[in-house]
Amino acid sequence: MTISAAQVKELRDTTGAGMMDCKAALAETNGDMEAAVDWLRKKGIAKADKKAGRTAAEGLVGVASNDLSGVAVEVNSETDFVARNDAFQQIVRNVALVALETDGSSEAVADARYPGGTASVTDTIKDAVGTIGENMSFRRSAKLTVSAGAVATYVHNAVAENLGKMGVLVAVETSGDAEAARAFARQVAMHVAATNPLALSESEIDPAVVAREKDIFSDQARQSGKPENIIEKMVEGRLRKFYEEVVLLKQAFVLNPDMTVEAALKDAEKTIGAPAKITGFMRFALGEGIEKETSDFAAEVAAAVKK
Repeated sequence: MTISAAQVKELRDTTGAGMMDCKAALAETNGDMEAAVDWLRKKGIAKADKKAGRTAAEGLVGVASNDLSGVAVEVNSETDFVARNDAFQQIVRNVALVALETDGSSEAVADARYPGGTASVTDTIKDAVGTIGENMSFRRSAKLTVSAGAVATYVHNAVAENLGKMGVLVAVETSGDAEAARAFARQVAMHVAATNPLALSESEIDPAVVAREKDIFSDQARQSGKPENIIEKMVEGRLRKFYEEVVLLKQAFVLNPDMTVEAALKDAEKTIGAPAKITGFMRFALGEGIEKETSDFAAEVAAAVKK
């Protein structure tokens, strides 16, 4: 099959590998992007890609919270210009407030009544398209709740209060000082914004992801020519390192890299005044997983000339 320049560029942007290596990887895997990433990693040419997805949509992420709950919502627009519009920002704020009064699921929020009217959130946003002059849509929402303790919110790249390009929620369950728990949870939320962990604990990581990593580590280790029992220990060591990179509780705490997040939590219990547990986190980066329509301009020109 023919490998396009756009495919090579995408693989290069994802992995940081050289152009010829990317072309070879795509040729070996029949253009399968994920398989090509694995091929490069097995050759030791590329490192693991931890990006959640290419950011390709505009709009805003909004957060809201009360004593025991926190929510994050994402509302998309076509351009960043609209995201700076006061009317659009008010819509996102209101959708976050609506989410706080529901179970937080995207379906419940979409169908809930928009504040100050009789229409649903979905229908209100559709109606606003004519006023604001650009296509908009409610994309998703999430909610975290604790029975005691606090849920902290954090907005990165904020454009206004509780609105920005990224929103994070962190829940800390404790019978101790709720405000101290909230302060620590906010620090962890800042950490999550920076590191984008895959899961709270090892047990929460998708087994398929672990199996994929083991396969890659095994292939890398076998290239050393060492016996299988040594290879097994090498894979175990690399898997531990993998967990330290992607599991929240195992990660080095951004605000104090000398301790893990788990150790920082134990330390924070002194201020909180009781045992505490991080029960969940949520990170919404604007547009992650949505890809813009792209075109291979050179190929289009070539095709036009042939006509």
